[in-house]
Parts: sequence; structure tokens; C-alpha cells
Amino acid sequence: MAWWNKLFGGSGPSGRVEYYDEGLALIADDKVHEALTSFRLALKESPGDVVVLQQIAIAYTRIGMTEEAEKTYRHVLQKDTQSAGAHYGLAFLLVRSGRGPEAVPHLRAFLENAPAGKEASEHVPHARETLAGLTGDAGQAGQAGQAGQAGRSEGQDEPT
Repeated sequence: MAWWNKLFGGSGPSGRVEYYDEGLALIADDKVHEALTSFRLALKESPGDVVVLQQIAIAYTRIGMTEEAEKTYRHVLQKDTQSAGAHYGLAFLLVRSGRGPEAVPHLRAFLENAPAGKEASEHVPHARETLAGLTGDAGQAGQAGQAGQAGRSEGQDEPT
């Protein structure tokens, strides 16, 4: 583990311990509590890093600490108002907690700044469909939204 390397003087090729990468690997193995520890250590190495904070929020969401996840996403948005991942994560926490109207501006902000790529292609239709359902514009969600919803399971609302 990265903390072991730091304790005994080992480090990565760049001269720093890769807690963030370790956290990603752990979360991929569904070791969410361990990943959270690694992300917290990464945050100590790089205080205020919005990417690390978003991963912490995702980990909180996966272990059911949704209030902490919401606070963390809001903290990210104070630092970076354009953070698509934070808008997306916060929006779906709000929807799940029955606060759909609060989620609408976050879904719109996500869609305005949505990242490109394969992972985003799964989240964009889901966000469009959810926004359409919340605003009553179901016709605008189109077939793309329905395709994005197929196969979606619990815990996949967060972009990685």
C-alpha cells in the first residue's frame, strides 16, 4: 500500500506517493472504505484538490454517507462552479432524497459542461432523461435517455 511505501521511504517514479491511484484501484475492487482512506491521504498531499474531493464524495455515496457526500460535492462546487462531476453527483443525491426541484439546476449545469468520452456517454442520457422527468419535458429526453437508463444499477449514478 502507498502508506507503507511512504513509511519506509519508497515512492513512485515522480517522487510522490500515489494515494489517489491507489484509491481508484481500491474503489474498482469495491473496497470503498479502504479507498476512502487513500483518497483522504491524497487530499492531505494535495489539499483542496477537486478531483480527489469528488472521489471522496463518490465513496461516501457508495457507503451510504449521503449527507457527507452532499457536503463534499457542495464544497467542490464552491471551488469550481463548472465541475460537471460534482453537479451530476449532487443532482442525483438530491433526486434520491426527494428534492428533485433542487436537482434541476445541477442537471442543467452538468449537461452544459458534460465531459466527452465513453463514460460520459453513459451519464449524459441518464441526466437528460432525469431532467426531462423533473421538468415535464419528457419528449425532449428522446430515445438517447431511454438507452442510457437500460442496465443502470444502484451506485452507478456517479461519474468516475
